[in-house]
Amino acid sequence: MGLNRREFVKLCSGTVAGLGISQVFNPKVIQAMEEGAKKAPVIWLQGQGCTGCSVSLLNSVHPKIKDVLLKVISLEYHPTVMASEGDMALEHMYEVAEKFQGKFFLLIEGAIPTKADGRYCVVGEKDGHEITMKDLALELGKKSLATVAVGTCAAYGGIPAGEGNLTGATGVKDFFAANGLADKLVVNVPGCPPHPDWMIGTLLAAWQYALGKGPLPELDSDGRPTLFFGENIHENCPFLDKFDNDELADTFMDKDKCRYQIGCKGPNAYADCYKRRWNGGVNWCIENAVCIGCVEPGFPDDMSPFYEEG
Repeated sequence: MGLNRREFVKLCSGTVAGLGISQVFNPKVIQAMEEGAKKAPVIWLQGQGCTGCSVSLLNSVHPKIKDVLLKVISLEYHPTVMASEGDMALEHMYEVAEKFQGKFFLLIEGAIPTKADGRYCVVGEKDGHEITMKDLALELGKKSLATVAVGTCAAYGGIPAGEGNLTGATGVKDFFAANGLADKLVVNVPGCPPHPDWMIGTLLAAWQYALGKGPLPELDSDGRPTLFFGENIHENCPFLDKFDNDELADTFMDKDKCRYQIGCKGPNAYADCYKRRWNGGVNWCIENAVCIGCVEPGFPDDMSPFYEEG
């Protein structure tokens, strides 16, 4: 679909403003997006997960997801939203990976199972042989420019790697390190699910870097962009003064007090949910429930039980 210069600039401006990434908003961003969509396509794989990250991406409001998919991101393969399937889809994916070797972004949603030679997650078939998520992630990871681990499952193992896990589920970075790809760039965008802005914004920043238009996004010690994961939930909570004054809620019906005593994990969680908000900017977890720390490496085991004081 064509997009004239004026439309593109308008779209980019709205996108960056909506993402709240003003620190990287400059003419180079616009140019990078335009060039990035053409030169750095995206292949999206899905491993052990619930597809919630894809659903969250589809909920993008600023810009609308149809504009992201049709005009901004060159999304060449996505098991859930692509129109084609079977051999046609897989052949296209392999063609893109070969043509853009060292230049495409690999986005992985869901954990990677390693037990039973990866057979807990078969993602396709080629030449009469099943293709496991384990083998495909490794093959495309080697050829990619960089990999973005979308969601807590892909970043750190998440729920599939929780207590009782029998599949050997693990996050992308650990999986790459265990298979000779420790030097590959992996950016973690955790969350259960991650906010659509975090996913699109990280890709925009990555395009800038890949095209030599900007620096590599600053990452914290857990591999997350500090742009979105650099602030503590508790320190920015609207009920912080209630916590300081020891005004703690005993039940969820007690809406005017701090939720720490009923399980809020905000003191141990880092994300900008408080200002970005969810559901198109309508609300966020703290307003109606508690923060369960879904962006942290130890989620869910380290945050459980969710509704008891940690």
